[in-house]
Amino acid sequence: MDARSPEFASETEAGAVRDISLDRGWRGARGEPALSDMFATVPTARQGSFWRKLLAFLGPGYLVAVGYMDPGNWATSLAGGSKFGYSLLTVALLSNVMAIVLQSLCTRLGVGAGRDLAQACRDSYPRWVAWPLWLSAEVAITATDLAEVIGTAIGLNLLFHIPLAIGVVITALDVFLILALQAFGFRWIEAFVVAMLGVIATCFAVQIALADPDWGAVIRGFVPSRELFVDHDMLYLALGILGATVMPHNLYLHSGLVQTRGYGEAAADKHEAIKFATIDSTIALCFAFVINASILILAAATFYRTGRTDVAELDQAHSFLAPLLGSTLAPTLFAIALICCGLNSTITATLSGQIVMEGFLNFRVAPWLRRLVTRMIAILPAVVVTIWAGEKATGQLLILSQVVLSLQLPFAVVPLVMFTASKSKMGAYAAPRWLTWLATVTAALIIGLNAKLVVDYLSG
Repeated sequence: MDARSPEFASETEAGAVRDISLDRGWRGARGEPALSDMFATVPTARQGSFWRKLLAFLGPGYLVAVGYMDPGNWATSLAGGSKFGYSLLTVALLSNVMAIVLQSLCTRLGVGAGRDLAQACRDSYPRWVAWPLWLSAEVAITATDLAEVIGTAIGLNLLFHIPLAIGVVITALDVFLILALQAFGFRWIEAFVVAMLGVIATCFAVQIALADPDWGAVIRGFVPSRELFVDHDMLYLALGILGATVMPHNLYLHSGLVQTRGYGEAAADKHEAIKFATIDSTIALCFAFVINASILILAAATFYRTGRTDVAELDQAHSFLAPLLGSTLAPTLFAIALICCGLNSTITATLSGQIVMEGFLNFRVAPWLRRLVTRMIAILPAVVVTIWAGEKATGQLLILSQVVLSLQLPFAVVPLVMFTASKSKMGAYAAPRWLTWLATVTAALIIGLNAKLVVDYLSG
């Protein structure tokens, strides 16, 4: 259909009318979109086959998936696999299902309402509610950065023998990598991330082959066990895996990234965009699950099987792999994959920091300065804590950062579920009842597990 034809114009105008009516359900009028310099810069195919249309939407899901396999996942999965074998695979699977449900809501919010989660909170709540939510999001991003800074610095130390303090400073330069890639277009950022994911997958495929795990025990590990609810140490690690998998900053990130696609304003265009963006994130998160499960399986097949049940440090895992697997290639691949994970994760954390600050505070400056400022705000606390704690505490800091993420999750999940369930805010793009029900159960489970952890901690 010709974009200049009367039929196309009327359809677009109808979509615009729907958008205006949707704005009546929010406290404020829709402001400038998140990542405005990238907004609608990736064209989509309105004509052609299913696969051609899907290809145009593939990308944001993989940036979101990065957060589900960052260095924080490594620490919790290594600790869980070495201490409890394959038992926590069920938690990794449950976390991935939760992630798929929640990220599908993000696509609805971003496409249907034209707002990311930060903007939706700003436009729906008074300042005395929105500002604490903003602080909670910044705490989550700082915890994310802590894990990424530590992981990347350890990877650089293991592969190139760079001191930890210097490696931490080097990780702060990743913002310039984003600026360089962005100069060529947002697709280049996506291509870089996908390439790094390919390297990570290859590294773990080789290590799993060398480890030769008990596949029968692996399958049984996906069945829930009673010990998960009575063993405090297992629950602590399970919450760490949950926090490392369903990450608060990813909810803000995804609802902003889906708007980089140039879909139309008509209702049919937006419904199609929601469908393909959901498929994109689901495929990417299944890939992330394979990586997460591989880390836990590797730890169980090497450390747990040989009685090394206290491996929580990344450098410990690196040094033990060679003698246990009988190959010097394994630790090198481990370090390479760790660096790739760290690079990818810092890119996505920087973008989510920008979305959070812009959305909550309506903070508008030049794009390069905005990225630099938001990156420094997020990374400085992580750098100070890492250098202050030293190398010996890195494993404990990684696991603690993931538990902090889990404790911050309700402050992002509850608003997301409420917004996407509201017909007054979302109109025809509101989540169906079954999806809202699943998301509500997910939110309740997360809050319940967090409450149990706090009670157990306070009771000693």
